[in-house]
Amino acid sequence: MKRFIVITLILLISVQLFYPKIVAHEGNEERQVIPDEAIRLRILANSNDERDQEIKREVRDAVSEQITEWVEELTSVEKARQTIKNNMPQLEELVGEIVTDQSYQLDFGNVEFPDKIYDNYIYPGGTYEAVLITIGEGKGDNWWCVLFPPLCFVDFANGTTVLEHDDEEEEEPEVKFFLWEWIKGIVSFFA
Repeated sequence: MKRFIVITLILLISVQLFYPKIVAHEGNEERQVIPDEAIRLRILANSNDERDQEIKREVRDAVSEQITEWVEELTSVEKARQTIKNNMPQLEELVGEIVTDQSYQLDFGNVEFPDKIYDNYIYPGGTYEAVLITIGEGKGDNWWCVLFPPLCFVDFANGTTVLEHDDEEEEEPEVKFFLWEWIKGIVSFFA
């Protein structure tokens, strides 16, 4: 019976020692949170054909770069909204220079978005204010990001989308052995 009480006491002490560290570590993960007052960009490719996807990426690069230039110094969503509305003809012209062999359509308003998984985080789908560019039939894979505030940037060299982040390399997960950490915790508790 004494042995059972000692083991139970050690387990309770261990939980008290390690649980706050586990909770604190889990809360340190940084995620980009999309504000409620955000303006997004969604581009629908004509199809999943390689050429159609390439056109979508070219449109993405040009439009993202142009709108980011317009809104990067702005501090309110109202000013960003007005700037984008006022420059829609320029955006149509820009898209028209890239999409020469098929139809396209630009809209600015409430647009339906699918869920997006990025770095093990799910951005929920729903209806959001956005610039929607539909190329051809718009039946190919879509691409989207947040234009204002600018939370996504395009890596123009590699043609991939990345969220803004520090230039630090990803930290490797630290491997720990539960039993060893448990013993160290007990020893440090009594030391």
